[in-house]
Amino acid sequence: MTAQSIIHTGNVLRQIVIGHIKGVGEAQLDVQPAGFNNTIRWNVGHIVYWMDQYASLSFGFSSAIPAYYESLFNSGTKPSEWTIAPPTKEELVQHLSAQLSRFGELTAEMLEKRLESPFEMGPFQFATAGQLFNFALMHEAIHLGVISSQIKLIP
Repeated sequence: MTAQSIIHTGNVLRQIVIGHIKGVGEAQLDVQPAGFNNTIRWNVGHIVYWMDQYASLSFGFSSAIPAYYESLFNSGTKPSEWTIAPPTKEELVQHLSAQLSRFGELTAEMLEKRLESPFEMGPFQFATAGQLFNFALMHEAIHLGVISSQIKLIP
């Protein structure tokens, strides 16, 4: 897959995520259907949080989200344990859109750049910015699938 293909996939995927979220009511964002560990709001925030992290690791972009997002949306967090108010749907969509705009800054050269040190996640290792960004897109697609399933179960 070429670098331009990866960037194109990122743009399409993010537009799909934004479209799904715009169609969900604010109240639906916090319903946790049976069998799910989290809510739609958590999944969207998790996408925003981790793309921010991956963009920083991959491309050196400075974080563009509030620091408290880590305590709400990092892996292992859950809405039932939140002690502060989460961001609104509008704020989350703004972050999704801002990240989509940053995708437009990506170049093939940026994706081919070797990371200062390989990023390791369990048994997986990512040596280039493109490998890590591509993983970020797979991660986002997984959470889009969860969101899509939750939407079908929430009245």
